Amino acid sequence: MIMKEEVNLEYSVLISVYIKEKPEFLERALESIYNQTLKPREVILVKDGLLTEELETIISKEIRKFNESNIDFTCIQLEKNMGLGTALQTGLEKCDCDYIARMDSDDIAVSDRLEKQVNYIKNNSQVSVVGGYINEFVKEGKVIRTKTMPLNYEELYKYGKYRNPLNHMTVFFRKKDVLDAGGYKPMKGLEDYYLWSRMLAKGYKIGNIDQVLVNARLGNFANRRGGWEYFVTYCKLRKIQNKLGYTNIFELISGVIFTAMITLPPNNIRGCIYKILRKK
Repeated sequence: MIMKEEVNLEYSVLISVYIKEKPEFLERALESIYNQTLKPREVILVKDGLLTEELETIISKEIRKFNESNIDFTCIQLEKNMGLGTALQTGLEKCDCDYIARMDSDDIAVSDRLEKQVNYIKNNSQVSVVGGYINEFVKEGKVIRTKTMPLNYEELYKYGKYRNPLNHMTVFFRKKDVLDAGGYKPMKGLEDYYLWSRMLAKGYKIGNIDQVLVNARLGNFANRRGGWEYFVTYCKLRKIQNKLGYTNIFELISGVIFTAMITLPPNNIRGCIYKILRKK
């Protein structure tokens, strides 16, 4: 059933950038949004702290280009680096549209990504968030692997008890539903998983499209997703999932054990584990 208010669906694109981002990566990310077959009504870019002169130059150039095409491009400046959760929540509250597409500042969206997601939302009025597959790469044009995901809500509900059920850089969501679940909150490295856990616990539906929507720059992913501090943060999330009633005590314990297995090994071993887990 297609809801009447979704026929002429407009959407915002939400991006956060900080000082360590490479200007050429940000430029490619913004170009991929500009070149969408179904263009956004607005782009909200949150500057998470002061940026380099090179980043500011790219942003100024892109603002002119978007505005000339009647796409509003708004920048929000945070006085200091606050982290992804705070930056995205700040941007989320400034988005004018009822629907929001997330985009990372170093990834590249496929040209019809947003058209596919808008059509999906139109035809699945019960779904609050929809994501999709990603192609992971280090050097542009050379795909290392495709990270697929479960597709339907029932599978994702079970999957989310142990692993992040959505590729964050691919999500397209209903602003109202995300805000109702509390929006983005600080939890370093797990801001999105924390949000999806709260939404699933409250009964909101999520889904994935069985197609690659974003080419995701891999970087030092395995290094960033490990270590004692990251493990402790993950355990905090596991406890919250249990407190929300999303997991039972057995699932809590199993989740902590699984988390230890993928976060505490040395970097080289962790990298191999992630390759296995993310293999198509």
